[in-house]
Amino acid sequence: MAQRFGGRFSPDRTADDSGRMPVTETRHRLQGRPKWVTIAASPFLLSAFFQEPTGMVMNLAGFGLIAAGMWLTGEGLVAEAAYDRRRVARRPAIPRKLFGGVIAALGLGIGAAEPGAFAEAGLIGVAGLALHWLAFGADPMRDKGMEGVDSFQQDRAAKMIEEGQAHLDQMKDAIRRSGERRLEARVAMFEATVHELFDQVREDPTELGAVRRYMGVYLMGARDATVKFADLYARSQDAQARAAYEEFLNDLENDFTARSRQLLEGDRSDLDIEMTVLRERLAREGVRPADSGGRPALRSDDAQTMEDLLSVPERQKTR
Repeated sequence: MAQRFGGRFSPDRTADDSGRMPVTETRHRLQGRPKWVTIAASPFLLSAFFQEPTGMVMNLAGFGLIAAGMWLTGEGLVAEAAYDRRRVARRPAIPRKLFGGVIAALGLGIGAAEPGAFAEAGLIGVAGLALHWLAFGADPMRDKGMEGVDSFQQDRAAKMIEEGQAHLDQMKDAIRRSGERRLEARVAMFEATVHELFDQVREDPTELGAVRRYMGVYLMGARDATVKFADLYARSQDAQARAAYEEFLNDLENDFTARSRQLLEGDRSDLDIEMTVLRERLAREGVRPADSGGRPALRSDDAQTMEDLLSVPERQKTR
C-alpha cells in the first residue's frame, strides 16, 4: 500500500514538524569496494565443481577466505568512518582491515596454489596483501583527542552511550511496526538530536553525571512509550494517539536540545573563568596591565617574541 511521506516542503506539513532532516551515518568512501573484490573472486567458486576433490576444496576454501576477509575489511571501514566522524575517539580495539587483508591474502594464495608450486602461491598471497593495503589503507592506530581525558571516565561514558544507543535501536525497531515512514523519519530525527548529546559526552566525559538521566531513564521511557504506541497504532490507526506521540517526541527532543545547549554554555562559562584568572595573574606579575575596558592588554613595539614579551617590564624599569 502506497503511503504519503510528509516532510519539510510537503503541502500538508503540520505545525509540529521541525523542518530538520534526519542525520544519517556517514559512510566510508571505500565502503563499496569489498563487495566488488568478493565478486571478482567468484571464479574460484564457479570452477571448484569442475575439478578433482583436492582442487575443489582448495578453490572453495580460497573463495570462502576471500569473502570472509572482505567482510571483515568492510567492518573495518565502518569503524574507521565512525572514528573519522568524531572529534574524540579511541582507536578500534581490533584492526579489522589488517586481519581482513591477511585472511583475504591467505585465501588468494590457497585458491591459486598448484601442486609443487607453493612458493609461487605464497608470493601471490603477499602481493594480494600489499594490494589490499593500497586499496583500503591501514586501520587507525592512535586515539584521537584523548589527551588529558580520564580513561576511567571515558569508559563509563562509552558504556552509557552504548546503552543509550541500544534504547534508540529498540525505538527504531518498534516504530517500524506502525507501518508509517513519516514516523520512522521522525524517530530518526530524534535520534540525531540525542547523538548531539552523545558527542558532547564523548568529548567531555566529566559531564556524564549531568546527563545520566537523559541517557538512561529518559531514553528508556521513550523506548517503552514507542513500543506501546507502535502496537496500538498498528492495530487501530488511532489519529489521536499518533498526535500525542508526535507531541511527546517534540517535547522530549526540546529537552535534549536544551540540555545540550546548557552543556555548551557551561563549557563557555568555564573558559571565560579560566581566561579571567589568567589575565589577573598576568596583571599581578606585571606582564600585562589591568583590564581597561576591552583595550589591548599590552602595547609595546619591542615585544615581538615570548622572551621579549616577558622581559618588557624589566626593560621599562631600567629606562
